[in-house]
Amino acid sequence: MKKLINSVDAVEEQMILGLVKSAPDKLCKLDCGNVVVRADKKSGKVALVSGGGSGHEPAHGGFVGKGMLDCAVAGAVFTSPTPDKIFEGIKAVATDAGVLCIVKNYTGDVLNFEMAIDMAADEDIKVDHVVVNDDVAVQDSLYTTGRRGVAGTILVHKIAGAKAETGASLEDVKAVAEKVIANVRTMGMAISPCTVPAAGKPGFELGDDEVEIGIGIHGEPGTHREKIASADEIAKTLLDKILADIDYNGREVVVMVNGMGATPLMELYIINNFVQDYLAAAGVKVYDTMVGNFMTSIEMAGFSLTLLRLDDELKQLYDAPADTPALKR
Repeated sequence: MKKLINSVDAVEEQMILGLVKSAPDKLCKLDCGNVVVRADKKSGKVALVSGGGSGHEPAHGGFVGKGMLDCAVAGAVFTSPTPDKIFEGIKAVATDAGVLCIVKNYTGDVLNFEMAIDMAADEDIKVDHVVVNDDVAVQDSLYTTGRRGVAGTILVHKIAGAKAETGASLEDVKAVAEKVIANVRTMGMAISPCTVPAAGKPGFELGDDEVEIGIGIHGEPGTHREKIASADEIAKTLLDKILADIDYNGREVVVMVNGMGATPLMELYIINNFVQDYLAAAGVKVYDTMVGNFMTSIEMAGFSLTLLRLDDELKQLYDAPADTPALKR
């Protein structure tokens, strides 16, 4: 294993410290652990808390800031943060308007966030949560009951964060987050696995002529393995599964072409070239496109495609200002 780290035990803390030092005007780290909060705490508006295992950078700490998250809680690599750390994050950003937790549908994340929410409720903090399940690849996995929460989570952060900035109630912020979840779909693939530092070896093995279709974001393998094909053919496989899940015909969408950590922008743009033409031919109008690394899997090579079906409300909130280290609008 070759990685640019100092020690396996220090990876998460040193990563979070480096993130905060890269944007000291926007971010602070709590003393209790790897919990990142906004430097300018909200008052009188709903606060948003998210998080999960490290290794998905820039998610989730990179999306803390005005218009998106108020707090991100980082666990060890690919391991849910513990309830006490999530609770500390909730307490740090809680306002009279309440807190909404945005949780990816992985069993550890859901259980630990729910325990932290119960702890917060015992302290009379008004708190609720939504669970993101945008992955169309699998219905159930070793990590989940139901579909996994993957890159579409970033669009939930963006739109729910914008709604919170308007001063909307906790109930209304939750409702718009659930609307995004109902309208966002993702599927991913890999041409090479990633290596968790503590494990020291790749999470799975691929032959030189193989790709993994339907991967998750924790280094887990996907639904099946097949021979490598052209970028266009692979993108078509993912898009066809997404387009078959809900009706996008005649609708405007946000497209996210998300790198898994080791895929060069050259290849992501090649994929986007096909995606734009394919969607146009399918009668789907692209409102906006995001290309880059948003929800990664350390140094996995591959990509995921996300489509968010828009209405007027979602479009307005998507366009609202945001100022975070990883996303500005």
